[in-house]
Amino acid sequence: MERRKFLGWVSVGVLASNLSVVLAACNSDTSNTEEPQGEQTSSEIDKSVREDGFQALGSVEQLDQEGKILDKTSAAKPVLVFRNPDTNTIAAVNPTCTHQGCTVEFKADAKDLACPCHGSKFSFDGEVIEGPASKPLDQFEAKQEDNFVLVKVS
Repeated sequence: MERRKFLGWVSVGVLASNLSVVLAACNSDTSNTEEPQGEQTSSEIDKSVREDGFQALGSVEQLDQEGKILDKTSAAKPVLVFRNPDTNTIAAVNPTCTHQGCTVEFKADAKDLACPCHGSKFSFDGEVIEGPASKPLDQFEAKQEDNFVLVKVS
């Protein structure tokens, strides 16, 4: 097959495979899915820092449904918010492992925060349980106010 014919067929294949995406993007149909009034979705939450230093990172409903809130962009540092299974209080830590910088995972069943990269384990207050990490995770002040989870990252 000639190179020119081959490239022509490849172009047709690329166009055909992207046609549905283009058509969907051009669709002007805006479905009427209204949010219940009086409630804010997580995308509508004002995540700006308040005068007292706290900022909302999610809703209590979101925390209870997902078991955690991981926010790497809204606050000055990455924040992992979870409900401590032992005390049922809201806790917040910087989820960046102090060993190599991987993001730790909240493990309610194992009662720890585990690093998937090198096996470090941290308690819910950020203290090192098992290395190779030697420094604790930063802990942040967290609280519930109305239906929002607030964290002070300063």
